Amino acid sequence: MPTKTVSSATEAKLLQAAKQAMKHAHAPYSQFRVGAAVLLTNGKIFSGCNVENASYGLSNCAERTAIFSAVAEVGPGIEIRAVSVVNDHGVPCSPCGACRQVIFEFGPNATIFFQGASGPKQAHITELLPEGFRL
Repeated sequence: MPTKTVSSATEAKLLQAAKQAMKHAHAPYSQFRVGAAVLLTNGKIFSGCNVENASYGLSNCAERTAIFSAVAEVGPGIEIRAVSVVNDHGVPCSPCGACRQVIFEFGPNATIFFQGASGPKQAHITELLPEGFRL
């Protein structure tokens, strides 16, 4: 497993895109805004934010919003190289289980950057989702 798949400059660009997307979050229920940015292997960056709904099960996480945007624009053949996730509370916030599975679907070698308990952290998707499901 690679421990670093992007340069520091690219990581910073990804983090900035996630922070910018976070500003657009629709989080009237949780008041917990999340932003994410995905870097594809072709170098394109797509961002997304969490979008809540009064019917909570219909809400969508920032990571999946970003990935679905990439698929909508580029097509289903995308490959994720890295993902950055931020939140407006500065608390530990790694991708949820559903997002981990979607990241794995499109990026089985992706590196994830997120806020850990003791500061910024990075992990290979297979560390966050061992034995991820693939057909």
